[in-house]
Amino acid sequence: MTHVDDLAGELDRLLAAADAELAALYPGDRGVRQPVHTVYVPADRFDAGTVREWAEQAKTALGETPKDLSEALDLPTDLGAELHRRVRAKLDREPIEDLRIDFEDGYGIRPDEHEDAAAIDAARALAKTVSDGTATPYHGLRIKSLEAPSRRRGLRTLDLFVRELTPAGALTDSFVITLPKVTSVEQVEAMLLVLTTIEQAHDLPAGSLRFEIQVETPQAILGPDGSALIARMIRAGGDRVTGLHYGTYDYSASLGVAAAYQSMDHPVADHAKDVMQLAAAGTGVFVSDGSTNVLPIGEREAVHAAWRLHFSLVRRSLARGIYQGWDMHPAQLPTRYAATYLFYREGLDTAGARLRAYVSGGNSGYLDEPATAAALAGYVLRGLECGAVDPAEVDQLIGVDTAGLAKLARRPVRS
Repeated sequence: MTHVDDLAGELDRLLAAADAELAALYPGDRGVRQPVHTVYVPADRFDAGTVREWAEQAKTALGETPKDLSEALDLPTDLGAELHRRVRAKLDREPIEDLRIDFEDGYGIRPDEHEDAAAIDAARALAKTVSDGTATPYHGLRIKSLEAPSRRRGLRTLDLFVRELTPAGALTDSFVITLPKVTSVEQVEAMLLVLTTIEQAHDLPAGSLRFEIQVETPQAILGPDGSALIARMIRAGGDRVTGLHYGTYDYSASLGVAAAYQSMDHPVADHAKDVMQLAAAGTGVFVSDGSTNVLPIGEREAVHAAWRLHFSLVRRSLARGIYQGWDMHPAQLPTRYAATYLFYREGLDTAGARLRAYVSGGNSGYLDEPATAAALAGYVLRGLECGAVDPAEVDQLIGVDTAGLAKLARRPVRS
C-alpha cells in the first residue's frame, strides 16, 4: 500500500461522519414527478365533481379556437394554435395535477359542527374520486395552523379527514397535508408527533402521512438568532416533508408591504423564495411559488389583462427555477398550462441537440459537463411529464426513451 492509499484511508476515517451526514441530508431527487401547480378549493365547495367542473369552466374560458388566448398573450398564429391544442388536450386529460382541499384561509372560521361536517363530506368525496379513478394525480388538504388559537381545530379536522379516508383505502402515496403559517422548528417537530399519533390511531403504516411547509411568516425565513429557520425545518421534518410552499400575501403583509404592492414578483417575495430554494437544494423537497389574487373574471378586457399577468408570473417563476405555483380559479388553468408549455417547448430543440451530442460524444457547440447534462435532461423530463413534450419527440431529438432521460436527469427509479 502506498502513502497515497494510507492517506486516503485516513481521510475516509476522518470524513466518515461528514460523508454520512451529506448523504442523509442531501439525498437528491426523490424520483417522483413534481406537479406544475396546486389548486386550492375551499372545503365547502369541494365534491366528487369539482375537478370535472373546473375542467369545463377552464375550457369555456379558453374557447374553442386559439383566438382569445393568442390575442391576450400576443402570440404568433402558429404558436397560439399549437398551445391552444395542447392546453385543450390537457384540460380534457388531466385538468388539475395537484388539488388541496382548503380548511384554512379559503374556508375561514366556522362553528365546529360545520367544519366537522365539511371535513367528513370532503373526505368522502375525495375517497370517491380515488375509488373511481377520477382523483387528481396529487391531492390532500390544508389544515389550520398549529398556532395556539387554531391548533385544536386543525388537529380535529385532520383526524376526521384521515378517519374517513382510511377504511375506503383512499390514502395513497398521492396524499399530502399542507401545514400553514409555520413559525418555528418546534411546530415542525410537533407535526411529526401529530402524524405519528394519527397513524397509530387509524392503523396506518408508520411514515405514510407526509406534509408540506407553507412559508408565509418572516419567522420561517429568518429566526431570532439570524439563522435561516426553513433549513432547520426541513431537517427536523425528515422524510415527512415533501415541499415548501410560498404564501404570497401573508408573507408580504407580515413585512409591511402595502396591499397594492403585494405580489409574487415583489423583492421581499424573491428574497424569501431564494432562501427556500437554497434550503431545499439537494434535499428532494419541492419548492412552490404562491398565487396571484388578480382573477380572470368579468369583461373580456379584464380577463385578458389577468391572463397576461398570470402568464408572465408563471413564466417568471419557471425561469427562476421554481416549477410549481398555486392556482385559485378555473380560468387560470389555460394560462398556467400555456406558460408552462411554452417554457418547455421553446427550449426543446436546443436542449435535445445538446443532450444528443452529450450522449453520443458529438459536438453541439456547448461544452456540457455532467451537471449541465442532468439539468438539461431534467428540463425535458419535466416537459414530458406535464404534457408539453411528447415521448416521440424525445426519442427523435435525443435518441433515448423516458427511462434513459430519467437516468440522465439523475432521477432514481422508485421500487
